[in-house]
Amino acid sequence: MNTALVPPLRLMQQRHFVLFWIARLASTVGYQMLALLIGWQVYALTGSAFDLGLVGLIQFVPAVVLTLVIGHAADRYNRLSIVRVAQCVHALAALTITTALVLHALSRDLLFVAVFMIGCARAFEMPTAHSLVPSLVAPKLLARAVAAWTSANQVAVICGPALGGVIYALNPIIVSALCAAFFVTSVTLLAFVRPRGQAERREPPTLRSALIGFEFIRHRRRLLGVITLDLFVVLLGGATALLPIYAKDILNSGPIGLGLLRSAPAVGALTITVIMSRYPIERHIGTKMFAAVAVYGLATIAFGLSTWFPMSLLALVVLGASDAVSVVIRFSLVQIETPEDKRGRVSAVNYLFVGSSNTLGDFESGTVAAWLGAVPSVLIGGLGSLVIAGLWMLFFPTLRRIDRFEPADESERV
Repeated sequence: MNTALVPPLRLMQQRHFVLFWIARLASTVGYQMLALLIGWQVYALTGSAFDLGLVGLIQFVPAVVLTLVIGHAADRYNRLSIVRVAQCVHALAALTITTALVLHALSRDLLFVAVFMIGCARAFEMPTAHSLVPSLVAPKLLARAVAAWTSANQVAVICGPALGGVIYALNPIIVSALCAAFFVTSVTLLAFVRPRGQAERREPPTLRSALIGFEFIRHRRRLLGVITLDLFVVLLGGATALLPIYAKDILNSGPIGLGLLRSAPAVGALTITVIMSRYPIERHIGTKMFAAVAVYGLATIAFGLSTWFPMSLLALVVLGASDAVSVVIRFSLVQIETPEDKRGRVSAVNYLFVGSSNTLGDFESGTVAAWLGAVPSVLIGGLGSLVIAGLWMLFFPTLRRIDRFEPADESERV
């Protein structure tokens, strides 16, 4: 065949990926709106920074307890079905809050129960959904698909909180009801997605097979460095948990301002991921990843020091853009390094150390804020991110030297 006559592959021609992208967009809008409602209600009911931190801790616990089960399930059972069930649990949590609001029975404990349901669902959903992406696109399109996948999340993070904040000012019941509708829409769209099949040969559910994800990462130095870098940076930089405090007490912007603050990082992230989906990063991968982490730390410090709403928004926009660059690089490296039959278990471990560290970082920020105040908590996180970036450049020099998205050779394994 004359390959010159073959049209270039286009991401939008990957029908199942597009459907999955739209479903991801709908579910994340619902999640972001629900997160805004829960955060505002918890702080309104208790006035406690520590309780805001508890919201993160409650979501973190299921990811820790269920990691081995999640990874094995993602490699053994239908990944798409797991994601759909998780979306149904999200819808149930939203309906629970809606009912409590209608009956004027909303309480701190009920909100924590809903948060736990959401935490369990996301613990299964996120690593499983991540491991689905490579089976929905042609291999040459993976880097662009990762950027587009990230952009779906950022579009949702922009629209969800901003929309939720405006609607909340009118009636919080409408917010939670819309969240349920978004989750149901996602479940419906996923019914039409047909990924390439998982490997037919599946290992029996033994402890050894469940631990393969940990073993695989431990013996690949690049993966170990990438995952632990994200773990500590996100753990220290959890400023978003304190946004209700900034909106209410520091910037005096109310629930609408809270929605804009929660959306601001996604504005930066969406802008940069749209650019990367068209012009993907191809050279000097390691250097660009560490530069992005450093900018993330500086933007966190700027946000912590700001008392002017426009400046706070700008700092969060820069924070989101820098984080998106490092997310795309890290996610692409993890997928490239991992074979299909282990992708679910590696993604589960990655989610434990990376994705769930967002919620643990929220708890850390809330706890420090309860002791020292919101501003010192954010500043400590920003400075800590800079220190971690510098240390990891020393501890993992192979990361700094990565030039292209290519699997590591044998010499770079532990």
